[in-house]
Amino acid sequence: MALILGKPLAETTLIAIKERVVAFVARHKAPPTLALIRVGEDAASAVYLKNKVCCAEKVGIRTQLLSYPTTALPEEVARQIAVLNADSTVHGIIVQLPLPHHFAAEALIEQIAPEKDVDGLTTTTQGHLFRGAPCLAPCTAQGILQLLRTVHRDLTGMHAVVLGRSLIVGRPVGLMLLHAQCTVTLMHSRSRRVPDLCRQADIVISAVGQPHLVTKNFIKEGATVIDVGISRLPTPEGTMRLVGDVDFEEVAPIAGFITPVPGGVGPMTVCCLMKNTLDAAENQRKEHGI
Repeated sequence: MALILGKPLAETTLIAIKERVVAFVARHKAPPTLALIRVGEDAASAVYLKNKVCCAEKVGIRTQLLSYPTTALPEEVARQIAVLNADSTVHGIIVQLPLPHHFAAEALIEQIAPEKDVDGLTTTTQGHLFRGAPCLAPCTAQGILQLLRTVHRDLTGMHAVVLGRSLIVGRPVGLMLLHAQCTVTLMHSRSRRVPDLCRQADIVISAVGQPHLVTKNFIKEGATVIDVGISRLPTPEGTMRLVGDVDFEEVAPIAGFITPVPGGVGPMTVCCLMKNTLDAAENQRKEHGI
């Protein structure tokens, strides 16, 4: 078994992104800019946003953090998105999920201009991804593909099973694997014979959010296992620990390669958000002939 660690790859990638940002600033006299919208007081969202802002600062991307109370109206946030869409100095926009219950998340995200959709969640972006056209693909899915390519240069013909069909991870990573010439099985809560089908896979990717769902009975000898799930479980000492969908202690001795939680996919998600923001800025400048 060998670990696939996200942090070293993320650090190397961020160095390259920072070099590109420096060149962008030298040419355009202003940095790429990312607007981050937060609604409510979700503690996990606050942590994720802080990580994104810190990472942006490291590579020279400017951020605008716009916070709204839980009582904010969807129309109010939609008006702010319209302002950001029209602002040529803002190149990327994200709405941090989850949103309060009175928000329709998909409808709000659809308000983001596709060229500024650096989370890759609008219908337009997903349509491009479906066709295999260039786009700002969802960040976690991008990160997973980059991690896989560190251990498998050529994914052609490999069988990948993806557990979870969310628009953020499961479906987009399935499409990206398909475009990489993999045979893809996408499984979900209504799927049957899940362990049996997983045992046939060369690659198993779990993005369900169910602690220790994937046990040794799911994995064939030498398979590559990518754990996207993050859950918090109490310890006997009364603290909390992060665990993934994969029962690491059971699966690691069987797997050929495996990502840990934490330290696997997570660092690559934020890294790919920085790449998408820079790509969006460069694309927008080209469209305006600058």
